[in-house]
Amino acid sequence: MVALDTPVGKVLRTTTAFLQALEAMEIRTVKELLLYLPRAHEDLSDLQTLANAPLGEKVVIRGTISRLKAVRIRGRRTLVTALFTDEEGGQAEAVWFNQPHVKRMLADDEPVVLTGKLREERAKLQFMSPQFERAGTRPLVHSGRLVPVYPQHDVITSRWLREKMVLVRDAIPLLPETLPEDVLRDENLPSRAVAIDALHFPDDVDAVERARGRMAFEELFMFQRAALERKRDWQGVSQERLRIPMEPQFVRQFFASLKFTPTASQKIAIYEILKDMEKDVPMSRLLEGDVGSGKTLVAVVVMASALRAGGQCALMVPTEVLARQHAETVTRLLVTFHAHMQREGVTSFLLPRVQLLTGSTPASEATGIRTAAAAGTIDILIGTHALIEDGVRFRDLKLAIVDEQHRFGVVQRARLKDKGSPHFLAMTATPIPRTLALTAFGDHDLSVLLEKPGNRRAIATRVVPPADRATVERFIDREITSGRQAFVICPLIDASSADELQEVTNVAQEVERLRTAFPRRRITSLHGRMRPQEKEETMRQFKAGAFDILVSTAVIEVGIDVPNSTVIVIEGAERFGLAQLHQFRGRVGRAEHKSHCFLFTTTPAQALSPRLKAMEEYDSGFHLAEIDLKLRGPGDMFGIRQSGIPEGLAPLLLSPELVMRARRAAERTMGMASERGA
Repeated sequence: MVALDTPVGKVLRTTTAFLQALEAMEIRTVKELLLYLPRAHEDLSDLQTLANAPLGEKVVIRGTISRLKAVRIRGRRTLVTALFTDEEGGQAEAVWFNQPHVKRMLADDEPVVLTGKLREERAKLQFMSPQFERAGTRPLVHSGRLVPVYPQHDVITSRWLREKMVLVRDAIPLLPETLPEDVLRDENLPSRAVAIDALHFPDDVDAVERARGRMAFEELFMFQRAALERKRDWQGVSQERLRIPMEPQFVRQFFASLKFTPTASQKIAIYEILKDMEKDVPMSRLLEGDVGSGKTLVAVVVMASALRAGGQCALMVPTEVLARQHAETVTRLLVTFHAHMQREGVTSFLLPRVQLLTGSTPASEATGIRTAAAAGTIDILIGTHALIEDGVRFRDLKLAIVDEQHRFGVVQRARLKDKGSPHFLAMTATPIPRTLALTAFGDHDLSVLLEKPGNRRAIATRVVPPADRATVERFIDREITSGRQAFVICPLIDASSADELQEVTNVAQEVERLRTAFPRRRITSLHGRMRPQEKEETMRQFKAGAFDILVSTAVIEVGIDVPNSTVIVIEGAERFGLAQLHQFRGRVGRAEHKSHCFLFTTTPAQALSPRLKAMEEYDSGFHLAEIDLKLRGPGDMFGIRQSGIPEGLAPLLLSPELVMRARRAAERTMGMASERGA
C-alpha cells in the first residue's frame, strides 16, 4: 500500500510534462491527488445495443472491432476506420478523424466499449470519433458506470485522471478523518475515506450524493468553526465596563425627533444590537441592508445609547468622501435629537462632540484630535484607516462601527480591538443572501434591513444598446434643463492599450465626448488617482450644483449622497456584477424626484443579457444578489473559489439547511450556545 505523502512521480507512470502540469495544479503527493475531487459525474452505466440506441445522443455500447485501418487524406491528415460489431451482431462503422494513435492503441478482434453519438449515413450506422475503452477482464473505468468528471488542466484530462486514480485507490483508507466522531454520528455522515472513495469510484447515484453531502458539510463545518473561533477570540474575557443597559424610552425619544417613522426592520435591528450591548463581552454583529435602507440611522441610535452610558464611539469608512458625508449626517441627527430632548426637558443627554480624522487632516489638527480622543473629550470619532493608526487612543471606546466591512481586512479589525476591545458592528450595503452571509461572515451575528424608509420612488432602469444612445442623451439633456444632475460611470480611468481605447469607455475619453455631445453643460470628473483633497472638492462642488454631469469610475459606488442627481449612466455595464450595478443605481433616487438608471452595453448582443435585464425587473438588492449567486456561483462572488473548496461542492453552499446544520455542529463542538440572530 502506497503512503499518502509519497510523491506522485514515484507512483504514476507518466512523463515530466504531466508531472509539471500536476505541480501547477498543486498536486505533488498521493494525498493531494486523492483530494482532487470530481466536479460532476456522468451516468454511462446504461450499456445499449446498436438496435435500440438512439441517433444523435451519447450512447455506450460493448462489442469488438475489426478491419482496423488508417489512411491518409487531404491536408496530411489521417482517417482511422474500423468495423464495430456489438454483442447482438449489429454493426456500425467507427470513424476517427486525425487521431492516428487509435490505430496504435487498438487491435482487430479486441473487445471494446465505445462511447459517442451515432448517425445514419447512406443507410449505414456510423460512430463518429467515439471514445473507446478496452473491455477485457478488468473493471471499466471510462464507461459502463457512473464516470467522474474532474476539473481539467490544459494537459491533465478527466480520462487521464480516472486512470491514475485507480493506481492510488489503495491509499484512500489511510486518509485521516477530519470530523469529530460525535458529529459523524449525529449527522449520519459517511467517513471521509468512504466518501472520497465513493466520489472517485461510485457504485450508484445515492452513494455519490451522500459523499458530496459529507464533503460539503465538512467544508462548511470548517468554515463555521473558524468563524466561531474568530468570534470567541474577539470577545475574549468579560468586561463589566461594556455593559450598556437598554433604555427603551431613550430610543422612543430618538424616534420622536425624526421627521419619519423608522421601518420595522430598523426597529428590530436596533433591538438586536442594543441587546448584544447589554452583555459583558464585545458584540460581533453584521448589519446588512440594501441601498437606502437606513443603516446610518441604526448606527446613530446605537451610538447615542453608547454615549449615554459614558462611552466613546468610532466609525470607520473606506473613503474620505464617505467619512465626511457620515460626519455631516451623524452630526445633523444628533443635533436634532439633542434639541428634541431639550424641548422635552431632558438635560442629561449632552450634545455629542463629533470629530473627523482622515489621511488628509493637517498634522497639527490631527495631533489635537488624537489628544482629545485619548482624554475622552471627543465622543464620536469618524474617519478612514487613520482611526486605527498607532497614535490613536481612546479613553473608553465602547462601540466601533465599520461601514462596508468587505473593504477592510482581518488586520484592521484586530487593530480596532487594540483600541479597547469595544462592541463591534459591521455594516454593508452589499446584499448577501443569508446562507452565504452565515458562511462568509460567520463570526458575526446577523441583522438585516429589508424595507426602505419613507416613500422612496422606484428608479426606472433600462438596458440600452449602442443604437439608442442619442435618444437617452436627449432625455438627459432635458433632465438637466429642468435643474437636475447626472452621474456617468466608466469602467476605466483612461485607455492603457489600443484595444481598451476602442472597446471600453474610460473617464478621460468620455469627458471629451460629453463636452461635444453637451456643449452647454458643465462637466467634471472623479477617479481614484486624484488626491483626497481633489476628490473631496470635486464632490463638494458637484453636490452644490456647480456641475451638471459628473463622470467617474467605481469610486462613487458606496454612500455618495447627491439628492439633486436623478440620472445615472453606466457605461460598459456588462463588465460589472449585479451587486455593483445595484450599488451604482443607489446613487440616485435619494430625494422626491423621479430618477433613472441607464445601463449602456458595448455591443447590441450584450443588451439582451438576462443578467442585465434582471436590473430592469428587480429593485431589491437581495433578489439581485440571489440571481447573481445562481449565475456566477458563490466562489466568484465572495472569494470562496479562492478558499480551495472543490468546484463540484460549491453549489451545496447555497443550501440553508446544510449551512445551519454545520453551524449548529460547530457550536456544539466548541461548547457555544446558538446565538439568536446568527
